[in-house]
Amino acid sequence: MQRDNWDDLRFALAVVEAGSVAGAARRLGVNHATVLRRLAAFEDSAGAGLFRRTPQGYALREDRADAVVALREAAEALARARHLVGQDPAATATQRPVRVTSTDTFCHVVLPPIAAGLARGADPLRIELISANGHLDFARIEADMTVRPALDLPPSLTGRAVARLGFAVYAAPGVNGPWLGMSGPLARSRAAEWLAQRVPPAGRGAASDSFLALRAMAVEGMGHAVLPCVLGDAEPRLERLGDTIAEAGVPIWVAMPAALAGEARISRAADRIGARLAAEAGRLAGVA
Repeated sequence: MQRDNWDDLRFALAVVEAGSVAGAARRLGVNHATVLRRLAAFEDSAGAGLFRRTPQGYALREDRADAVVALREAAEALARARHLVGQDPAATATQRPVRVTSTDTFCHVVLPPIAAGLARGADPLRIELISANGHLDFARIEADMTVRPALDLPPSLTGRAVARLGFAVYAAPGVNGPWLGMSGPLARSRAAEWLAQRVPPAGRGAASDSFLALRAMAVEGMGHAVLPCVLGDAEPRLERLGDTIAEAGVPIWVAMPAALAGEARISRAADRIGARLAAEAGRLAGVA
């Protein structure tokens, strides 16, 4: 492949990873028009369009998801080749990060120590965390993989459960109520179902769509909160009231879009992250 074709590929991959032409321009340090021109050149040479133009930007066409794997493999092969021939000695010095989406609980409390550990050592793994409690649209390539507490996976994802997330009731010392409710995506959780079956609406006070916010509200004495044990147990200003709630617990999945399951880099990252989570199974379940 000629040099211009390789460079066009680099621009196309930047648009995929940034999710927009503007984001790709910022990442590459060029102007918007340059990215558009190089992207058009790449699509012309490939003989097919990769993207849909939407009001929000450029979205990868659903029938082209497999092309992302080929784009990344080609870019990595180019980096290795340039390193070997001395064109770009720094090309492989810093590994491209694996983008992992998870809930705010995991992104703030569980995954940062794991990311720090994996970034050190002879085979470092760089992780970019994307916090999203709601559904993440993988069709827009916002992440490579997900760590997600859920009963099961949607058909579009493939992965395995590596641990279990336990829940219990927490409150500040001396606080007798009311109960703190769950809104937004949390309203569909098993913890919310457990609460709805036992506490009528009249017995609930403030609410939030974030377990981190619910923990902070409980610390302020606003009521009892059903929290992941990994959050509640770590807060010395809260007391756990009773045992873990079996009905609220859910598996913790490490998963990726099916189109990326064959990419060795992503599979290795999933295995390493899954192993670290499995080693923390007791703490995550609330029984350590």
